Amino acid sequence: MYNQIDSNKRRTVILIIVFIVFISLLGYLIGYVTDYGNGALVIALIISLVMALLGYYSGDKVALLSSGAVAIKKEDNPYIYRMVENLCITAGTPTPAVYVIPSPAINAFATGRDPKHSSIAVTQGAIEKLENEELEGVIAHELSHIKNYDIRLMTIVVVLVGTISILTNIFWRASLFGGGRKSDSEDKSGLGTILMIAGIILIILSPIIAALIQLAVSRRREYLADASASLLTRYPEGLARALEKIKNDTGVLTTANSGTAHLYISNPFKGGKNFLANAFSTHPPIDDRIAKLREMA
Repeated sequence: MYNQIDSNKRRTVILIIVFIVFISLLGYLIGYVTDYGNGALVIALIISLVMALLGYYSGDKVALLSSGAVAIKKEDNPYIYRMVENLCITAGTPTPAVYVIPSPAINAFATGRDPKHSSIAVTQGAIEKLENEELEGVIAHELSHIKNYDIRLMTIVVVLVGTISILTNIFWRASLFGGGRKSDSEDKSGLGTILMIAGIILIILSPIIAALIQLAVSRRREYLADASASLLTRYPEGLARALEKIKNDTGVLTTANSGTAHLYISNPFKGGKNFLANAFSTHPPIDDRIAKLREMA
């Protein structure tokens, strides 16, 4: 379990570094192609940061509202509330606000900017269909997202993705309104032309590359939360069995949407089994997660 945690943390750091290097390269090439210099990169970073901060402080309310989650107190459902409380005592974290989603599907998600401002939502289907150890594994997974500050990390990723989006918009607008280089007289070796062509190709592909890196970060955090949950419950098999039931569950989470799908313990749209579907999924293949959990047992 400790090896899995260390590995996933290390890979997340590598992905973030790759993201930053990619943005720096993209900013340089756009500055070169449009003659805007570093100004475009600075503007893009500022706008993305403002947008991400708005989501950071209000995104949890939007996610809970859109999911149809209903807040509960201990007297409303002592079983689920005490389970969350006990796991929080074990983890040494504050108890988050607890919500129940009135859906027959088996799923759950956590949201909030830090452990003191967090919420966990569990579907009615998960409460009814999972055994005690299985449900405990699911809740431990979500609490691990909170303890690992995954929401904060994904906010950083949103800033980086937003920066790429704004940079590409700056490039296209500059191209339309004549903001590009007007002369290649300084380029006697042809290097400038090569850089320009490379820049245009990279700019065209950048939204796809950004999405893939974002999804890779999200998937690494899912593996990390699985390992952290196993450390918290000391019973990886419980979460593995829960994921098996989620995989075979026929319930449909109708309130999920593309903006909140990455928050759930498993892709609420069930995804596909082909390579392309997995590449653009917010979650790792569920069979891989089960296999890794059973390696820890």
